[in-house]
Amino acid sequence: MQQRSIGDIEVGAIGLGAMPFSVDPAPDAERATATVHAALDAGVTLIDTADAYTPSTADHLPGHNEQAVARALKSYPGDTAGVLVATKGGHTRSPDGGWGTDGRPEHLRRACEASLRTLGADAIGLYQHHRPDPDVPYAETMGGLGELLEAGLVQRVGISNADTDQIRTAHQILGDGLVSVQNQLSPKFRNSLRELSLCGQLGLAFLPWSPLGGMREAADLGERHAAFSVVANARGVSPQQVALAWLLGLSDRLIPIPGASRPESVRDSVAAADLVLTDDERARLDDGR
Repeated sequence: MQQRSIGDIEVGAIGLGAMPFSVDPAPDAERATATVHAALDAGVTLIDTADAYTPSTADHLPGHNEQAVARALKSYPGDTAGVLVATKGGHTRSPDGGWGTDGRPEHLRRACEASLRTLGADAIGLYQHHRPDPDVPYAETMGGLGELLEAGLVQRVGISNADTDQIRTAHQILGDGLVSVQNQLSPKFRNSLRELSLCGQLGLAFLPWSPLGGMREAADLGERHAAFSVVANARGVSPQQVALAWLLGLSDRLIPIPGASRPESVRDSVAAADLVLTDDERARLDDGR
């Protein structure tokens, strides 16, 4: 697979979003492991997870998704030394299954240490602040990420769900320690193009979450977005492959992390790295017609 940069390292141009392993109804452990193994076999070297990804049936304990990833990596028969596991902290789950935020540096420290234990790692390759906390100044949260870097608990840091002002703030505080931004971007949701452009200017990787629009959207992407279906039919590939290829062509800083809960989905997504769209095809997809 073609490679792209996240800070000082290279990863495959298509990553794996592990969140579907912990979304109701979550796949069983065997299928989740098989999905990770299929991704690694296909050349995926970036796996994205988070401590807050937990099914509502699992008592909302953090780390469910990280456990699934760690279990799959441990059982993989090949070499995993080059795999970058990216996890996130700062999003919380309540006893009723709701979502909250906690951007306090002390919370990030506790969350990071818990993720280290769950993943069985000495340091987290890429630790991302999951979502801004309206009750904590963003600069204070970024300072907390910097403390994790200084302590050697994480090797690189990223931010998620950040606007352009927040990206600039993070870059000013963290400098070269900041390597990535993870925002929503897909054929359906195109509102993060300004953030993508800024990442190009600052030399940051851009990791679009839900690059196929989410599980429901992804399943019938071709029906919802006719242009992608037309191109897919002409090329003899899936609309999902076309969507990922379109995203890859937006910037060489962009690394999609499509979610998957089946090996077949992973293999289809990875094939997008070899799909080069023509200028006419891209123009049609850009217009959405």
